Amino acid sequence: MDAAVKCGYSRVRELLPEALGQVRRRLSEKGVRSLLEGVELLCLMGRGAEPVLVFMEEAPEVARHVGEESIDAVARAAYQISRSPNAEAIVPFLQTLAAVARRLESLRSLEGYLELVQEMVEKTSISIHGSHATMASPGLVPFLENAPRLLGELNIGGLRRWMAYGIRQHNHHPDHLADYFRLDSPDSRAVMQRERDGTLLVDVERRLALFQRALWGIEDPIYPYSRMLDERSDPRPYFDEGGIFLPDVNDDADDGISGFEQYLAALAHMAGHRRWTVPVFADNRSPMQRLAIETFEDCRIEHLLMREYPGLRRLFLALHPVPVEGECDEAQEACIRHRLALLSRAILDPRHGYASPHILEFRRRFFEAVEGSESSTAEMEELGIQFMARTRRASDASANVWFKDTEIPYRDDNRNLWRFHELDDDEDFAVEPTRTEAREAGDTLPPRLYPEWDYTTGTYRPDWVSLFESLHPAGEPALVDRLLARHHRVAKQLERLLDLLKPQSYVRLRYQEEGSELDLDVAIRSLIDYRSGHDPDPRINVSHKHDDRDIAVTLLLDLSESLGQPVGGGGQTVLELEQEAVALLTWAIERLGDRLSIAGFHSNTRHEVRYYHIKGFNEGFDLDVKARLAAMGAGWSTRMGAAMRHAGHYLSHQKADKKLLLVLTDGEPSDVDVRDERHLIEDARMAVRELESDGIYSYCINLDPAGDAYVNDIFSGRYTIVDNVERLPERLPRIFLSLTG
Repeated sequence: MDAAVKCGYSRVRELLPEALGQVRRRLSEKGVRSLLEGVELLCLMGRGAEPVLVFMEEAPEVARHVGEESIDAVARAAYQISRSPNAEAIVPFLQTLAAVARRLESLRSLEGYLELVQEMVEKTSISIHGSHATMASPGLVPFLENAPRLLGELNIGGLRRWMAYGIRQHNHHPDHLADYFRLDSPDSRAVMQRERDGTLLVDVERRLALFQRALWGIEDPIYPYSRMLDERSDPRPYFDEGGIFLPDVNDDADDGISGFEQYLAALAHMAGHRRWTVPVFADNRSPMQRLAIETFEDCRIEHLLMREYPGLRRLFLALHPVPVEGECDEAQEACIRHRLALLSRAILDPRHGYASPHILEFRRRFFEAVEGSESSTAEMEELGIQFMARTRRASDASANVWFKDTEIPYRDDNRNLWRFHELDDDEDFAVEPTRTEAREAGDTLPPRLYPEWDYTTGTYRPDWVSLFESLHPAGEPALVDRLLARHHRVAKQLERLLDLLKPQSYVRLRYQEEGSELDLDVAIRSLIDYRSGHDPDPRINVSHKHDDRDIAVTLLLDLSESLGQPVGGGGQTVLELEQEAVALLTWAIERLGDRLSIAGFHSNTRHEVRYYHIKGFNEGFDLDVKARLAAMGAGWSTRMGAAMRHAGHYLSHQKADKKLLLVLTDGEPSDVDVRDERHLIEDARMAVRELESDGIYSYCINLDPAGDAYVNDIFSGRYTIVDNVERLPERLPRIFLSLTG
């Protein structure tokens, strides 16, 4: 039968016997015959040997997941693609098909996916002359490459609607179509989120926070991540010093466990790790040993959790997969994950029904270690190493890894189980992760909640950011006086400019009861009224006043951690130069008589944006203000949009002809809980628009030499880049004077 295969590619004929030797152990004779017929069909395409070789490798994997009937359907779908201008898409189509089949797990669903691929070919290929397509679809290859990830989040119906929206909205623009199917465009991600079913983390976040606080005393913030968009190869829940990270959506499980209950299971599991896991060194452990150690430690944690809260057993049993003993072929496949899943299920479920001597032995040894005590992570480490030594097979090193019924979605990725010598520096290891403080000493006001703009959906996230405001701590006011004395030369230059900007002309104010001179017209009219028996108007005087500048200014200072970096060779930090510049600016504005407030901000996730009042509008440049200015410090991140909205809240209540928000920063908006670098830039841009609608003019002074692109995106040309930070004390007052002169 092998010799009867007709194929003109020598490379295919050379590798076919070896491939068939492996395939016959996995496929029936009918399946082998379908594979050979598919090889013949793809050889007839005339697209080279590579698509045929990829088909020989991937088709048996597809058959393993959805049945041997799929082989013929796959070959015909690839052949149909070859008859279009999309020849470059054949290899990506075949390479991703096994992963797609693993997600779909049924022939009917796979056939639905193949129909979608054909629809993409027909509807997005470009026709230049006539009705037939003459150019390849710009969106087909990105669609095929992302298909496994998409099907991890969407069912076939949702994928069809997501695809149809992209074709309908962007088929007229090839670049936009490619961006959509690469998941690079905002509407692509927004539509994908809309098509997802299940429990959204944002809807239950507050309930989950109360759960972990009540049961475990944990107050760390909870953040969502997308399994599909996460760059990790294994996007499981995790926790670190920044908080707790859970999937942004959980589908209800087939056994009736809701998405909310799945979140509870994940939080409980991570709480157990925080309470009982003591990190061990990973440097001398192989990847397989580490996998075994993680499994034993996960089982120990869950045993202790169920001992304290027996009701968790129902959740863990329902969510833990039930692997079938003997289903993985030890001779042909890497079954290490399968064996560990069997062991984990046997430890969790007293009625597991498994008969493997190794599984039973290590289940017994596990309970001997944990019964009557909490045991330790070190004991689980020893059990994991011994389990691997006893059960290891040569096939464990195979690239053909068995994944079915081995993924336990509520367990975290165990990053906190390991420590590394090269990162440890032989110092004491901090077991407990750093927790975010929700409040500082001296907080007396509840947080103010602000929305945040989500550019991917074109909507606001309501009450998304918690902003805490307080009076800035005080330092030594003499420091500011020394800073001013250091820049006496600049102060003298500014003094000449200030004299030019001071109001020089007078304005006559008529109809005054008291004034410096008599208003003759009004006085004569009042005299006539008096003599005719009417009450005279007493406002017969004229007074004069200076034509004052009517300006209110808020100087908003970025106090993020990067300000602590040294500048030049003088040993000064950016923060110290900023103090000097702000001191000079405050001195100058005080001489002009403009109303000025100064505030600083930094952030530690959306749950904690700190806003510090340094100078109020009605305060002079006195010792109290100088003391606060002297105590300025740097730390954390730069969530600019919320701080600008809060500054605008106070500035909008000032009665002034002109209102200016002056933002001084050294970098782009960022925060530790935001992975999309455009998100906070777009939010700050929207904050600028909101302030503008309230009559507030925003202007940015940026200390980042490479900041033109993102600063312009936010402030639309209303900014200055100070390339030489050492000149900031001189430049800042001059920039202000040029804006208000």
